[in-house]
Amino acid sequence: MKVAITGATGFVGSRLVEKLQAAGEYQILAFTRNQERARRTFPASIFPNLEVVAYAPKESGSWQEAVAGCDAVVNLAGEPLAEERWTPQRKQEILESRQLVTRKIVEAISQAEPKPSVLVNASAVGYYGTSETATFDESSPPGNDFLAEVTQTWETEAEKVKEAGVQLAILRFGIVVGNGGAIAKMLTPFQFFAGGPLGSGRQWVSWIDRDDLVDLLLEALKSREMEGVFNATAPNPVRMGQLCQSLAEVMNRPCWIPVPGFALELLLGEGAKVVLEGQKVLPKRTQSAGFQYQYPTIKPALSKVVSHS
Repeated sequence: MKVAITGATGFVGSRLVEKLQAAGEYQILAFTRNQERARRTFPASIFPNLEVVAYAPKESGSWQEAVAGCDAVVNLAGEPLAEERWTPQRKQEILESRQLVTRKIVEAISQAEPKPSVLVNASAVGYYGTSETATFDESSPPGNDFLAEVTQTWETEAEKVKEAGVQLAILRFGIVVGNGGAIAKMLTPFQFFAGGPLGSGRQWVSWIDRDDLVDLLLEALKSREMEGVFNATAPNPVRMGQLCQSLAEVMNRPCWIPVPGFALELLLGEGAKVVLEGQKVLPKRTQSAGFQYQYPTIKPALSKVVSHS
């Protein structure tokens, strides 16, 4: 099976590439803006089944021809949400890195002969907006804040691939728990006995273990039944306070110094809502499809992170 991946060098994409290589039955095309970084991340001696393809993700070009002959495409491209202050320019970058890249991927798939049979496209649980009281599943309506608007636009671009007769699976990611990403940034204060909940601690965190997420991506690649929207979250979301308490327990550290919301707002501006507000999301369709989680609860997932850090 030949699989093209955007965002291959990222936190999720790199783990997906590792699992595809280990399986031994996949040819992998890693689409990248930085060929040198991709070759460092995936040395040929360890990843003999991988080919690096340079691309300009927001522009049409010869790179799109590489999609022809692929059996599947996984689109994980997108600027990080909570690493910089949300200036108007940054918000535009967040939107375009999803909207325009997906548009060009769909364009490439539509022009390809032969065409891939499936597009697996990332999205996010920010689709639902934020709430401390509501529970959301795949049938819930969208919210009306910035992230909800971004994900709706993102998914609308991906939906156009169905006009070419290509199967589409959209996975709405929760917070990804693994050696990297948001959780890695929380480890340091706990290591120095200065950890605690972010904001009120009452906001919901809909999360998923990175290996579970990669297994779900693989399932979407292979299964003709996985069509439409699936929440890529564990079946047991937690409140921020519970997540931090569980992290403290597995690290044998106290959980006693909260980070006030205004401090994060000073640092990240409007972008602070990514961690200060949340949503309780359940993977109803994902479970109905028969997906089996290795890490359905938070504490074992955090234990794995700590043991490998």
